[in-house]
Amino acid sequence: MDAHEVNRVRATLALFVADVFASVPRKDQRAKGDCYLRGLMMNGRRKSIQAMASRLPDGNEQNLQQFVNQSTWDPVAVRRRISERLVPQVVPDAWAVDDVSFPKDGRMSVGVAHQYCGALGKQANCQVAVSVHAVSDTASCPLNWRLFLPREWADDAVRRERTAVPKEVGHREKWRLALDALDELAGWHLVPPVVVADAGYGQNADFRAGLAARDIAYVVGIRGDITVQPHDAVPAAPAWSGGRRPVPRYRHQPMTVTELAAAAGREAFQEVTWREGSRGPMTSRFLTVRVRPAGVRSRRLAQAAAVAEHGRWDGVLPEVALLAEWPDGEDRPTRFWLSDLPDDTPTADLVRLAKIRWRIEHDYRELKHGLGLDHFEGRSWPGWHHHVTLVTAAHAFLTEQRLAPKADTPDSPSTRSSTPSRTC
Repeated sequence: MDAHEVNRVRATLALFVADVFASVPRKDQRAKGDCYLRGLMMNGRRKSIQAMASRLPDGNEQNLQQFVNQSTWDPVAVRRRISERLVPQVVPDAWAVDDVSFPKDGRMSVGVAHQYCGALGKQANCQVAVSVHAVSDTASCPLNWRLFLPREWADDAVRRERTAVPKEVGHREKWRLALDALDELAGWHLVPPVVVADAGYGQNADFRAGLAARDIAYVVGIRGDITVQPHDAVPAAPAWSGGRRPVPRYRHQPMTVTELAAAAGREAFQEVTWREGSRGPMTSRFLTVRVRPAGVRSRRLAQAAAVAEHGRWDGVLPEVALLAEWPDGEDRPTRFWLSDLPDDTPTADLVRLAKIRWRIEHDYRELKHGLGLDHFEGRSWPGWHHHVTLVTAAHAFLTEQRLAPKADTPDSPSTRSSTPSRTC
């Protein structure tokens, strides 16, 4: 937005800020929130505090620095109100679990470490955050955030003190952070229709089991090397000859999902169009079959759940759906998902959910390039959480304007010019 467009929506923005920042106790802090949001939404390549203050007629760099980095207002309460407000407007088909990285120089920004950086596609010095988004084909909105704290930060008292990391916060795996974020949203009385995630989460049997334990349905990506038993495979126990009874086991070695899907043959895959892309219909060929994940961790989790519920395990692995994609021009299936949606769920519905993460990638471009998600130059834990919450608020406001009937609010440059990936 240019300055004229921002001024045109200031009255509407003021009402939005009054609602979303109602938990912020002081009027002057809410005014700074309004100012910061305008700075994020205005045109400008850099959305650091210094750059935004120079563009705003009421911008005061010192005041904004204090508001973001030193002020004690609670970002969680603000995110809760954004979630409560946006979920009914987005009308999500799913919630997407994702993570995003922020390349950083030095070692004193909170949570920074040499780790895989998705933004650069390689190992690099960066921060990583886990996020949960409400998503439909027309809109998405971040609902919750968790900053990943690498293991090296757990006992680094100097860096923790300098960046104001709370004492109770330690290293926690990303899949656990995702479940924590979902639990917090459940505490706000917000429940997903289904959770979608890429293979970084779907590959993890503990993550899938965590969703199932919470009665949250899922459609999650996996790699082709996950092993499974066919759905009709039946475990059997050797004849008992006294002593401890043997545990029933499947008689045949499990197959990888690549092997199982390829064995069905290309003719078993049906053509599905899941949405209209910028260059025409998005179409590929898919197969749905029922399988039983059979990795070591999957077996141990199934056994532990059965013993906890029934006192014994009969060796039967839980059944889920495997969705496989075999694109034209490929000599074998290339992409795979697992889902525990009801077994009568149409393949077309599974495909649409499996592919709906394209919207997150689309909107991340606006969050990062248009609204400065990765432009924060502070180093502290409170500052980082304040900044991402303010960016979330700015994105929520723009999303509301786009979803409003007869809205006359132009897309941001990043949204207007972007072309969704054809791989999603």
